[in-house]
Amino acid sequence: MGRSGLGIQGYEDFIQTDASINPGNSGGALVNLRGELVGVNTAIIAPGGGNVGIGFAIPSNMVSRLMNQIISHGSVRRGQLGVSVQDLTPDLARAFNIPANQGAVIAQVSPRSAAARAGLREGDVVLSVNNRSIRDGGALRNAIGLLEVGESVRLEILRDGKPQTIDAKVGEYVPAKADGEAIHPRLAGAAFEDIGPNSPLAGKIQGILVAGVESGSPAARAGLRKNDVIVAINRQRIASTAELQQLAADSDSLLLNLLRGREELLLVLR
Repeated sequence: MGRSGLGIQGYEDFIQTDASINPGNSGGALVNLRGELVGVNTAIIAPGGGNVGIGFAIPSNMVSRLMNQIISHGSVRRGQLGVSVQDLTPDLARAFNIPANQGAVIAQVSPRSAAARAGLREGDVVLSVNNRSIRDGGALRNAIGLLEVGESVRLEILRDGKPQTIDAKVGEYVPAKADGEAIHPRLAGAAFEDIGPNSPLAGKIQGILVAGVESGSPAARAGLRKNDVIVAINRQRIASTAELQQLAADSDSLLLNLLRGREELLLVLR
């Protein structure tokens, strides 16, 4: 249980199984000996193109929550607190003077977010969500992302080595967007969007998505296309539209590192 780090989804909390899963079985049922659904088959480890006997399934309780959201809203609405998190490493644990057994460290709190309204701070260590232990940053993202938007959540945290309880109300994730013309004249006609947890790119690529490009615009003439992912500008890595805007603001020309499908490209905009 609780397998993650595969890099195939933004939210990962898989059941690992050696039941036979073959290409074409994705979406099929993983059942126990009583015929009860315990998961939905999703992936296999196939280093040489064949099944080596290790498969992964989404747990049925996670599927049930997503199913109910789709029935109610027509889509999956990911909850968010508005924080950036990282695992509690031994070095961080020593810096905070706490045990390194489990937990996720809040690295950043977005202004006007659910976390900010609840009083969460940078450096807080989240130990549990609704009495469910949090072992790392991925577990915290999963726990919050599966909650209904507007749902109340109770977090047990350590702040300055002292335990506290924080109550928050989960917000809805809305990816930050930016208009290319407002960023730089060379990018006029392009629309950019942060890669959020709902994106199929979440957890796989760090960068920003080109959400659209107007035909005949400066961005189109420069070679940008819809669904390109900009991973660096002027040789500096970026992970948000805010970083793109900041790095492009004072530049006469732009050097963009792109991912287009499986290709890596360089574009120079003068």
